[in-house]
Order: sequence, then C-alpha cells, then structure tokens
Amino acid sequence: MDDMPARGLRERAKADRTRRILDAASRLFRAHGYEEVKLEEIAAQGEVSVGTLYNYFATKGDILMAIVSLEVEEVLAEGEHILGNPGRGLATALDALVGGYFDHSLTYLSKDMWRRAMALSVEAPGTRFSQRYSELDARLTDQVCALVAAFQRQGRVRREVDARAAGEVVFNNLNNMFVEFVKSETMTLPDLKKRVRTQHAMLAAAIGARPSAGRARLTPPARSRRPRGCSAR
Repeated sequence: MDDMPARGLRERAKADRTRRILDAASRLFRAHGYEEVKLEEIAAQGEVSVGTLYNYFATKGDILMAIVSLEVEEVLAEGEHILGNPGRGLATALDALVGGYFDHSLTYLSKDMWRRAMALSVEAPGTRFSQRYSELDARLTDQVCALVAAFQRQGRVRREVDARAAGEVVFNNLNNMFVEFVKSETMTLPDLKKRVRTQHAMLAAAIGARPSAGRARLTPPARSRRPRGCSAR
C-alpha cells in the first residue's frame, strides 16, 4: 500500500516522457519529413536521453505507430459522444462521425506521415506495426457499424438491412477516400468531406426505413363530378 503513491508518480512521469517524445516526433516529422528525422533529434526535442527514448520505442516506426494510435484513440472517444446522441438522420450522423475522423486526422500527422504509416502497414503485414494498424481500423469499423445499428434499433434503418455490412461499406468507402486525400497534395479537408457527404446521403436513402403504408398514403385531390345525365353547356 505504501508503494502506491510512488508507483503513481512513476506512471505519471512515464506518461509525461512518452507524450513529450511523441509531440517532439510529430513536430519534427511534419517539419522535415519522416525519413529525414533521426531518433537523436527526437530525443533532444523531447528533452530525454537517447537511452531513455530507446527504452520506450525501439524504432522510428514504433514512434510513428504510437502517434497514429494517439490520433485514433482520440477520435474514437469523440465518436462515442455521437453514438450517445446520434441526431435525427443517418446521413447527418455519419457526416458528424466520419467528419470528426477527418477533421482530427491532421492534428498530429501530416499527409506524408500518413502515407508512410499506410506503406509500413502494407509492406510488412506480420509486424507489430501492421497488426496494430489493422486493430485500429477494426475499432473504427466497429464504431461506424454501431452507429448504423443504433439507427436500425430506432426503426430508421430497414430491418432486413445487415447493419454490420452497411457499416463496413461506410468504413471501406471513407478509408478509400482518405487514401485518395493523403495521396493528393491539393485535396483539402472540405473537399474530402463534401465528396463523402454526398455518398452518405445516397447510402442513407438506400437503407433508410420506408414510411408505413398508413403514413405514406396521400389523400387524392378532389375532382369535380358532373351529375349523371347532364351535358356540359
């Protein structure tokens, strides 16, 4: 029991050093490019020794993955608020959820950093980096699927729709659009969100619940009738 305060202090110190390293790496990667930055420079900027940095991260790729993880953990936390209050329409809720992912994407990473992270995840599929990247993608997919399922439980997505499959379609599309975004130096976040917003509207229209027959029936317009046997003058 007496060791608990000391342990808490050590954990906070460790978390502080980790965050300083990640903040320093993010600044250097964005300023000079991932390939150009050396671990020694990150250690100096993070105000830790090179030995301490190696105790936390074995490679520069480990640091990049930690930054990606930080980014995704934060957007997942923000997304939980949308799941708790999804709003009136599926398309609007998807715009808010996915738009949050996109808005946060350049907080810690540049397009160059994202390209490098994506390449590392594909080049070595059996590595810890790739496995962690896939795990984060899976958690984002689960969150999108949960949003679609929430609308289905409320009767705003048709019962026969596979909510999981629909959510996977949304995630696969947003992931592909994000790849296009990071590949292009000219595409802006507003450009990206505008294109995806149109796609969300189409999907929501396709899987949204249809009005019941009673609600959908319209009263036909009144038509004037001539008495039988009477001719028009």
